[in-house]
Amino acid sequence: CISHTVLLADGTRKSVGVIFPSKLTFGTGAPEIMELLEGRCLVKLAGETVAKEYKGGQSFDAPGNSSFDIETLETLHYVCHFA
Repeated sequence: CISHTVLLADGTRKSVGVIFPSKLTFGTGAPEIMELLEGRCLVKLAGETVAKEYKGGQSFDAPGNSSFDIETLETLHYVCHFA
C-alpha cells in the first residue's frame, strides 16, 4: 500500500494511494469515504460477516473509530475522504 496525505487550502485532508493485490486491515479514526478510481476489491467492515465487492467508480463508507478488512483483487487506486 502506498498512501499520500493531501492537505487542501481550505484545511480539508484527503489520502490518495494505490493498494497492490493483498489482504489488509485498516483502522479508522474519523469516518471515511473510500472512493475507488480503478481496480477491484472485497471489503468487510468491522462487525460484518460477509465481504462486499467494489470496483473503480464505486465508493464505500467506513465509520470512525472502527476498522475494515480489504482484499484487493486487482491493483486498486483510491482517494480517501475524511469526514
